Amino acid sequence: MTPVDDGAGVVALSADDERAIRATVLRYCRGIDRMDQDLVRSCYHADATDSHGSFDGGVEAFLEWVWHLLERYSMTMHYVANQLVEPFAEGRARCESYGVAVHQTVGGEARGNLVTGFRFIDDFERRDGEWRIARRVATTEWSRVDREEDRWAWPGTFVTGRRDRSDPVYAPWR
Repeated sequence: MTPVDDGAGVVALSADDERAIRATVLRYCRGIDRMDQDLVRSCYHADATDSHGSFDGGVEAFLEWVWHLLERYSMTMHYVANQLVEPFAEGRARCESYGVAVHQTVGGEARGNLVTGFRFIDDFERRDGEWRIARRVATTEWSRVDREEDRWAWPGTFVTGRRDRSDPVYAPWR
């Protein structure tokens, strides 16, 4: 990573800082896909803002807005690909994450069955030793319909994901 001079000197991020920032983005995706509102909330500072589709506002209002949308779907899955984390100033960094989100609704109309390319442009701040999102701008790069009739119906013997804390990822260690 190229050090940044913020005017007060060169700023760099440690490998631990980068890992913490990237992990926050991934926890956000898990929280959205498993509909774990507390996990999503924990990715933001309390005074953070999110500009996401037709929404622009604070964290609690964002959670109310996005949950209303998520309840329409039978399943969502977010894939995170390229991530570039760049220092901005001491305790501040920007993380640009490219991704693809799959939205499915069993028996639903086309708008409930989308595959969308997105980017999250997240301004992170480290407060009290913890990196969280202070400002997010979510861009939509492309979107297409995933036709329900084109999906393969797998046998009922497969373990499937759940959209709540009964999902296998939340199971205790054995």
